[in-house]
Amino acid sequence: MNIERIGSTDRMSKIVKHNDTIYLCGQTASADEWDTAEQTRRCLEQVEGLLLEAGSSTDKLLSVTIYVRDMKDFAAMNEVWDNWIADKPKPARACVEAHMARPNVLVELTVIAAQ
Repeated sequence: MNIERIGSTDRMSKIVKHNDTIYLCGQTASADEWDTAEQTRRCLEQVEGLLLEAGSSTDKLLSVTIYVRDMKDFAAMNEVWDNWIADKPKPARACVEAHMARPNVLVELTVIAAQ
Protein backbone atom coordinates (compact mmCIF):
# COMPACT_ATOMS: atom_id res chain seq x y z
CA MET A 1 0.00 0.00 0.00
CA ASN A 2 1.44 3.34 -1.05
CA ILE A 3 0.39 6.44 0.90
CA GLU A 4 2.06 9.76 0.12
CA ARG A 5 1.78 12.65 2.56
CA ILE A 6 2.62 16.18 1.44
CA GLY A 7 3.07 19.22 3.66
CA SER A 8 3.06 17.24 6.89
CA THR A 9 3.40 18.79 10.33
CA ASP A 10 3.30 17.21 13.78
CA ARG A 11 -0.51 17.45 13.60
CA MET A 12 -1.58 16.75 10.01
CA SER A 13 -0.77 16.67 6.30
CA LYS A 14 -2.01 19.24 3.77
CA ILE A 15 -2.40 16.53 1.13
CA VAL A 16 -2.66 12.75 1.38
CA LYS A 17 -2.54 10.61 -1.76
CA HIS A 18 -3.69 6.97 -1.73
CA ASN A 19 -4.82 4.68 -4.57
CA ASP A 20 -5.12 7.58 -7.05
CA THR A 21 -7.30 9.51 -4.60
CA ILE A 22 -6.32 12.86 -3.12
CA TYR A 23 -7.52 14.09 0.28
CA LEU A 24 -7.03 17.73 1.26
CA CYS A 25 -7.00 18.97 4.82
CA GLY A 26 -9.62 21.51 5.82
CA GLN A 27 -9.12 24.80 4.01
CA THR A 28 -9.81 28.05 5.82
CA ALA A 29 -9.11 31.65 4.94
CA SER A 30 -9.78 33.99 7.79
CA ALA A 31 -9.12 37.62 8.39
CA ASP A 32 -11.28 39.85 10.53
CA GLU A 33 -12.21 42.00 7.54
CA TRP A 34 -13.23 39.08 5.26
CA ASP A 35 -16.89 38.17 5.04
CA THR A 36 -18.24 34.73 4.17
CA ALA A 37 -18.09 35.35 0.43
CA GLU A 38 -14.44 36.44 0.51
CA GLN A 39 -13.44 33.56 2.77
CA THR A 40 -15.18 31.14 0.39
CA ARG A 41 -13.30 32.62 -2.60
CA ARG A 42 -9.98 32.32 -0.79
CA CYS A 43 -10.68 28.73 0.28
CA LEU A 44 -11.53 27.75 -3.29
CA GLU A 45 -8.29 29.35 -4.55
CA GLN A 46 -6.37 27.31 -1.97
CA VAL A 47 -8.15 24.13 -3.08
CA GLU A 48 -7.15 24.80 -6.69
CA GLY A 49 -3.50 25.31 -5.71
CA LEU A 50 -3.32 22.19 -3.55
CA LEU A 51 -4.94 20.06 -6.23
CA LEU A 52 -2.35 21.27 -8.75
CA GLU A 53 0.41 20.52 -6.25
CA ALA A 54 -1.01 17.00 -5.85
CA GLY A 55 -1.14 16.41 -9.62
CA SER A 56 -4.89 16.87 -9.99
CA SER A 57 -7.37 19.60 -10.85
CA THR A 58 -10.86 20.83 -10.10
CA ASP A 59 -12.13 18.70 -13.02
CA LYS A 60 -11.40 15.66 -10.86
CA LEU A 61 -13.30 16.69 -7.72
CA LEU A 62 -15.17 13.78 -6.15
CA SER A 63 -16.56 15.23 -2.93
CA VAL A 64 -16.55 18.57 -1.10
CA THR A 65 -17.80 19.18 2.43
CA ILE A 66 -18.41 22.80 3.31
CA TYR A 67 -18.67 23.91 6.93
CA VAL A 68 -20.22 27.30 7.67
CA ARG A 69 -20.20 28.93 11.08
CA ASP A 70 -23.81 30.07 10.71
CA MET A 71 -26.43 28.93 8.18
CA LYS A 72 -27.43 32.57 7.75
CA ASP A 73 -24.29 32.72 5.55
CA PHE A 74 -25.38 29.77 3.37
CA ALA A 75 -26.62 31.99 0.51
CA ALA A 76 -23.45 34.12 0.43
CA MET A 77 -21.26 31.00 0.35
CA ASN A 78 -23.46 29.40 -2.33
CA GLU A 79 -23.27 32.45 -4.58
CA VAL A 80 -19.47 32.19 -4.68
CA TRP A 81 -19.59 28.39 -4.97
CA ASP A 82 -22.11 28.49 -7.84
CA ASN A 83 -19.98 30.92 -9.85
CA TRP A 84 -16.82 28.88 -9.19
CA ILE A 85 -18.31 25.47 -10.03
CA ALA A 86 -20.41 26.66 -13.00
CA ASP A 87 -18.11 25.34 -15.75
CA LYS A 88 -16.65 22.41 -13.79
CA PRO A 89 -17.88 18.83 -13.32
CA LYS A 90 -20.02 18.80 -10.18
CA PRO A 91 -18.73 16.83 -7.16
CA ALA A 92 -20.85 15.29 -4.45
CA ARG A 93 -21.32 18.03 -1.85
CA ALA A 94 -22.51 18.50 1.70
CA CYS A 95 -22.83 21.68 3.71
CA VAL A 96 -23.22 21.78 7.47
CA GLU A 97 -23.24 24.38 10.21
CA ALA A 98 -20.31 23.91 12.58
CA HIS A 99 -18.53 25.53 15.48
CA MET A 100 -15.16 26.67 14.15
CA ALA A 101 -11.77 26.45 15.79
CA ARG A 102 -11.38 30.25 15.73
CA PRO A 103 -14.14 32.88 15.85
CA ASN A 104 -13.08 34.63 12.63
CA VAL A 105 -13.31 31.41 10.56
CA LEU A 106 -16.66 31.55 8.77
CA VAL A 107 -16.11 28.80 6.18
CA GLU A 108 -14.03 25.62 5.93
CA LEU A 109 -13.83 23.15 3.03
CA THR A 110 -12.62 19.57 2.89
CA VAL A 111 -12.01 17.99 -0.49
CA ILE A 112 -11.54 14.56 -2.02
CA ALA A 113 -10.43 14.32 -5.66
CA ALA A 114 -9.15 11.76 -8.14
CA GLN A 115 -5.55 12.06 -9.27
